[in-house]
Amino acid sequence: MERVLPYGLRGMSGRLVAMRIAYSVETVRAAERDLMARLPEGALMQRAAAGLAAACARLLGRVYGARVALLVGSGDNGGDALYAGARLARRGAGVTAVLLAPDRAHAGGLRALRAAGGRAIPASSASDSAETALARADLVLDGIVGIGGRGGLRPEAERLIGAVRGAVVAVDLPSGVDADTGEVRGPAVRADATVTFGTYKPGLLIDPAREHAGALRLIDIGLAPHLPSVPDVEALQHGDVAALLPRPGVESDKYRRGVVGVVAGSARYPGAAVLAVAGALRGGAGAVRYVGPAADAVIARFPETLVHSGPPHKAGRVQAWVVGPGLGDDAAARQSLDDVLASDVPVLVDADGLRLLSPGDLRSRNAATLLTPHAGEAAALLGVPREQVEQSRLAHVRTLAERYGATVLLKGSTTLICPGPGPGPVRVNPTGTGWLATAGSGDVLSGLTGSLLAAGLSTHDAASVGAYLHGLAARHATAPSGAPIAAHDVAAALPEVWRDVLG
Repeated sequence: MERVLPYGLRGMSGRLVAMRIAYSVETVRAAERDLMARLPEGALMQRAAAGLAAACARLLGRVYGARVALLVGSGDNGGDALYAGARLARRGAGVTAVLLAPDRAHAGGLRALRAAGGRAIPASSASDSAETALARADLVLDGIVGIGGRGGLRPEAERLIGAVRGAVVAVDLPSGVDADTGEVRGPAVRADATVTFGTYKPGLLIDPAREHAGALRLIDIGLAPHLPSVPDVEALQHGDVAALLPRPGVESDKYRRGVVGVVAGSARYPGAAVLAVAGALRGGAGAVRYVGPAADAVIARFPETLVHSGPPHKAGRVQAWVVGPGLGDDAAARQSLDDVLASDVPVLVDADGLRLLSPGDLRSRNAATLLTPHAGEAAALLGVPREQVEQSRLAHVRTLAERYGATVLLKGSTTLICPGPGPGPVRVNPTGTGWLATAGSGDVLSGLTGSLLAAGLSTHDAASVGAYLHGLAARHATAPSGAPIAAHDVAAALPEVWRDVLG
């Protein structure tokens, strides 16, 4: 579906790019109240319904003669669906509203639908007419529950959704998902597309709810001036990333561009060092210093690397450190971690470094720290089950950042970047592919992100840009056939996607 550009526009080289920004339900509700106080009664719902009907018409291609069914709950979400259904009925569609709560359906929307020639039937378990209408429909609008809904679908709604055979468009967000957190705690609608109003909601951008939303389209209903300047969640796009990429000046040399130190690898895992260095060499810093026992393997693959046997503080000046990939968990690994954390430059801690870490290790640091766990590592750091982290990714990345006083990049199907304790939006990485779930890909991400830190980006920006480029590189490496990839393929694709982002 074509996506309407939201209001947070950023430009680069003449291009318009839309950062996706999302606000909590409480914030959206407050903005809607403020806007409705300035508009005639019902005007805001009519704006939403007009945009929803137009999106459905585009999806149908031909409205006249199409069969449309509306699954209608008791709130304003159902009203949006009814008014949109009335607009489609006036254009010649056969529209049937299935009412889950007939006595509490939006009265104005129901009148408008009937006046336009649509019909309404109860979602009665004693009759199969509702299931028949849903099964025959070319398009079904999910107007069961709005953004205030909590928990999964009730049994009757789940039964009716099971009868659907055509495309499903969710009204504002799929029913059964949590708008604020992206959690799915029961049966939920899986939409082919979601038409949302005014602003994105966090749950539309964060798994597992994101997988239920399908293609997203944002309808501008005039809410922007009534929303805070800082969103709860944001997702960078090409133009945003391009504006953050480091660029050498005419007087730059390799040291002015930044030097990143990589403390990684062991006798058992020399490849982790090679892959971390591979990412670091392609991340914008002017030089890479490697410290550890895998120097021979690193030099054999990347002779431009500066190597040192250690300890890290004797290797030479760096502007950022990466520590942890393949490091092991012995006394030498612990000493290397302590040495790096004692430095006065930004530090990225990954993999084995995370397993050796405790909150107290970071309390005395004056420079910024970035932690890059996957769900299992995050669960270990927090002392909770992995499944709990995967179910509630947004809550746990915030908790982890608060507890450790660090920026946290939580890897996974939706990579989240929390900027540390205090206010600020959590960023959602919109790139990536399931093929990134391969050994060593996280080592490449660590090196890449550490290099961006050394080049001068903040931990929040370096993590966001690193995740974005890393995901794009994986897509590039697996295209066009969708074939499996290895971690070194991701590293090799980074220069190409860097050029692509710069346009």
